[in-house]
Amino acid sequence: MTQLATRTYPTAAAEALTNAGLHPVLARLYAARGITQAVETESGLSRLLPPSQLKGIDQTAAFLADAITARRRMLVVADYDCDGATACAVAVRGLRAMGADVDYLVPNRFEYGYGLTPEIVALAARRPGGAPDVLITVDNGIASLDGVAAARALSIDVVVTDHHLPGDALPPARCIVNPNQPGCTFPSKHLAGVGVMFYVLLALRAEFRQRGHFDAASQPRLDALLDLVALGTVADVVKLDSNNRILVAQGLSRIRAGRMQPGIAALFRAAGRNARNAGGFDLGFGLGPRLNAAGRLADMSLGIECLLTDDSERAWQLAQELDGMNRERREIETGMQQEALADLARFDPRQASTLCVFNDTWHQGVIGIVAARLKEKFYRPTIVFAPGDDGLVKGSGRSIPGFHLRDALDLVTKRDPGLVRKFGGHAMAAGLTLHAGDVDRFATAFEAVGSEWLDEKALSRVIETDGDLDDETCFSPSFVELLDSQVWGQGFPPPVFCGEFQVLSQTLLKDKHLKLQLSRPSQPRQRYNAIWFNHNSLLPERAQVAYRLASDTFNGAARVQLIVEYAAGA
Repeated sequence: MTQLATRTYPTAAAEALTNAGLHPVLARLYAARGITQAVETESGLSRLLPPSQLKGIDQTAAFLADAITARRRMLVVADYDCDGATACAVAVRGLRAMGADVDYLVPNRFEYGYGLTPEIVALAARRPGGAPDVLITVDNGIASLDGVAAARALSIDVVVTDHHLPGDALPPARCIVNPNQPGCTFPSKHLAGVGVMFYVLLALRAEFRQRGHFDAASQPRLDALLDLVALGTVADVVKLDSNNRILVAQGLSRIRAGRMQPGIAALFRAAGRNARNAGGFDLGFGLGPRLNAAGRLADMSLGIECLLTDDSERAWQLAQELDGMNRERREIETGMQQEALADLARFDPRQASTLCVFNDTWHQGVIGIVAARLKEKFYRPTIVFAPGDDGLVKGSGRSIPGFHLRDALDLVTKRDPGLVRKFGGHAMAAGLTLHAGDVDRFATAFEAVGSEWLDEKALSRVIETDGDLDDETCFSPSFVELLDSQVWGQGFPPPVFCGEFQVLSQTLLKDKHLKLQLSRPSQPRQRYNAIWFNHNSLLPERAQVAYRLASDTFNGAARVQLIVEYAAGA
């Protein structure tokens, strides 16, 4: 069941924001998302939370400054998703700007798994020139107890920079920076891995300033890395709290002005998107998937090289390779999704609180995307499994509001020790490993947790809207441009409006998308083009429509298009 709900907002806050100069509709949107003062809409770097509030960051900055001064060799160990790739690029670019001797290593996810494992430490130790003196993890490491211990046994110091939730014990690293580690009072718990690494660089630069290595004029310009920070933050779907919105806004500002890494510019070109009016949607759905495709189908070194090169021609060549990988990823994903839906032809969501599917021909690099698609279709916490190595299967899960996926896996593990070989993740996304013969047993245990935690209300999809738009001037390209210039995303959702429309015409495109022409009862002569992607059922003559506003250019002229999120008979 799908329900529409209108967000409420404090009128006093909306009035205060309007009086401060915000467009009245934008003021209402901000007030509905918890903004009460105009200062909270500002995105200057001076409003960033100070690095000193992160536990362990001063110790980390001092250690890294000593290591750079002593010319100790550093190796960044990256994760294989977009956050990990951008965090690696930020680390390598930033540390080199500080004078570090630093390289990077990104493991193949299918050979070495996730995090700093003992096998990755051994691989690092076998690199040409010998073992590094310092390993720096980005977007991983907080759960790597064995890997850090293996590094220590080889007299390699480890600096962990991560944002994932820790387990019961922390790794025995030389330094740890993670806003989610016990005892850290940093107000923003939602920094992505790339954000954590950016903060480490800010602290390191401050340490070098204090030592007299730099002054305000000669210090490295770390703001030049904010395009990478913005991309990783959006692509990792972390909550865009006030601090993250500043990071993303600053990165987007640089991108729109053309001040970006050659690899970022090349990815915009490969994605067919205009960087001059870039928004979070372009980062999350244009650039992010192309970088992620490398980690899903091969290894992320191709993506990281694209972000690190200063050669525009080389960046374009790599971006084209990544684009080709993304097309291949989409083909694999489509096939897996069709097979999953065929297997689920008799699945009745009313009879289950969760969903687990497994096919021994599926590609483990794409199971997370398929889990997200199935979760959206059935609105159930979903885990998709694919074969791993040595008789194991890998699972990737996506969840719905009100069901903390990592906590659910933790409970399954406590109730049935030995069932889950390993797991990790967040509230809305997690991964795990099982023995191949235990999928059905796990599905039963997972469903037991779901039936306990989720009631009928939690299992009903609610589409929150921002109500009606009664001002016709809002149906204009200039208003759409105003909305698109803001930072929207996870935890700070883009505006969805809702109103009653007359359906003037409707046709199916490619048998899968519903193309509409609509009018509003209050303005019957004004017609709006609309499209409902991946929906092929016709609407009645009058419908209640939840929609986003988008700008569509036709014959050089900009016009407004409605992107339908949901519609039902009025």
